[in-house]
Amino acid sequence: MSPLEIGMASVVAIVVLIYLGMYIPIALGVVSFVSIWLMRDNFDLAMNLLKVAVGDSVMEYTFATVPLFTFMGLVVSKAGLGADVYDVMSTGFRRVKGGIGMATVGANAVFAAVTGSSIASASVFSKVSVPQMLKYDYNPRFAVGVVAGSSVLGMIIPPSAMLIIYSFVAEQSVGEMFLAGVVPGLMLAVAYVAAIWVMGRFFPKFVGGRPSEDFEPLPWGDIATKLGPTLGLIVVVLGGIYTGWLTPVEAGATGSLVALVIALLRRRMSLRGFWEALLETGHITASILFLITAASIYSRMLGLAGLPNELGDMLANSQASFFTVMLLYVLLMLFLGTLLDTASIILIVVPLFLPLVEPMGLSLVWFGIITVVGAEIGLLTPPLGISCFVIKATLNDDRISLKDVFLGALPFAGVMLIVLILLIRYPALSLAILN
Repeated sequence: MSPLEIGMASVVAIVVLIYLGMYIPIALGVVSFVSIWLMRDNFDLAMNLLKVAVGDSVMEYTFATVPLFTFMGLVVSKAGLGADVYDVMSTGFRRVKGGIGMATVGANAVFAAVTGSSIASASVFSKVSVPQMLKYDYNPRFAVGVVAGSSVLGMIIPPSAMLIIYSFVAEQSVGEMFLAGVVPGLMLAVAYVAAIWVMGRFFPKFVGGRPSEDFEPLPWGDIATKLGPTLGLIVVVLGGIYTGWLTPVEAGATGSLVALVIALLRRRMSLRGFWEALLETGHITASILFLITAASIYSRMLGLAGLPNELGDMLANSQASFFTVMLLYVLLMLFLGTLLDTASIILIVVPLFLPLVEPMGLSLVWFGIITVVGAEIGLLTPPLGISCFVIKATLNDDRISLKDVFLGALPFAGVMLIVLILLIRYPALSLAILN
């Protein structure tokens, strides 16, 4: 077999192994190592490239953002800030048809800005928002669908682990990726609120719900008390990066310290809780950095096989337009989203398409936003939709099946696709803050 044929076979093998349940970094690393060995018929070369990948990939200073932002998100979650933000949002939306759903979207958008985790958002708001919506006779499918749909904001609104992973693969600035994610994340949140209003207006049976007779507006003092810590944390982290006062690593460290102080002042953080947050930070960080290391050897394998260049030549010879390239890219991500998680999609497809995008003079920061939004649609689609599985497991309610969660999330996946098309058509939306 030629190096090109081995490279193509390796990509297929990686997808198949991940789909069969093999741990993603293992599949990436082992298949890439064996492919390099076969291509060059040199075991020592494959071993040396593996050593370089392990030694160089995660030793960069910017990867300190991974444990810092992870720890900050876990502390914020344990401090109960998500429930407080939801209380404030529900005060503003409760009298509107589908208002509790809109409140969930708003709360998720704010919560995402201090956690950066779709899984954390799905877990927190499954406990906080779904029981409230069921209490007021909302359709269970709509209730879980809102939580599933809005949970993906955690991977788009910075700080986001997926943006960090992309920044490594594409060699882009983490700070620029964070800033570029703000406008698309807010766009998606506004689109979700608009979609809920449309559903409430034209499909009232799907939304359900009844007026909140026991509704009592929160005093301004309580609103400030509940919302102040979260907004302050957002200003410290994103404001520090935007103004240039803090690097992403420094912002992560500062945000972690502020989050810890907030949790202690609110008496929500015991020594046991602190230790659990540290352990979970270690587990999450290790898994992400292991992914990045495996992605490094995978990228080297693709380079040796010449697969990205071959793909670029094929499209160049066919005179493929920008529209054709992006259509193929989005369709590929939507297909892989039914099989793989977001990180796997980014690590597999980005190294293949970067050589196609760069000669077209397109912004790689914009391309990263397109990649993350497109891959995140997979969180809401069967059979792998991770957010949907988390919601089902967190609720542990026999009245709501996994099918209900997926069907409830389907309209929000459609909204994501519309926003993705707008972001592709108007790149300035992603780059507005950077210009």
